[in-house]
Amino acid sequence: MVDISPKFIDAGGGLELVVLTRVEFDTLSALAAEAEEDLADIALYDARKAEMEADPAALLPREVSAMLLRGDRLLKALRKWRGMSQSDLAAQTGLAQGYVSDLESGRRAGTAETLALLAKHLDIDPSWIMR
Repeated sequence: MVDISPKFIDAGGGLELVVLTRVEFDTLSALAAEAEEDLADIALYDARKAEMEADPAALLPREVSAMLLRGDRLLKALRKWRGMSQSDLAAQTGLAQGYVSDLESGRRAGTAETLALLAKHLDIDPSWIMR
């Protein structure tokens, strides 16, 4: 960390100037940018927390959240959480297994009707996958 040692200059008339080296200025600028980013993160966290408190049904199960953090996509995480294979889900919904795979990987988006059908057979709130 750079030691900030500003020099103060009396410019007269009650005006005081501060002189910094370029390194000190750059350090302070970087710290200010970090603080702004931290404030933005806090605001986003507060907004998401308020959304979750307003709609408890929007909360994903802990196991699903953990799979998302490990890199799984949402539909795949929900299917795995329900203990189903792609073939199981395809058979229950009447969809092709390859289509379910495409939906899980994001290669296809799926219609609202298809997503509602998947939600029904996964026994989840449709809003979880219709975002």
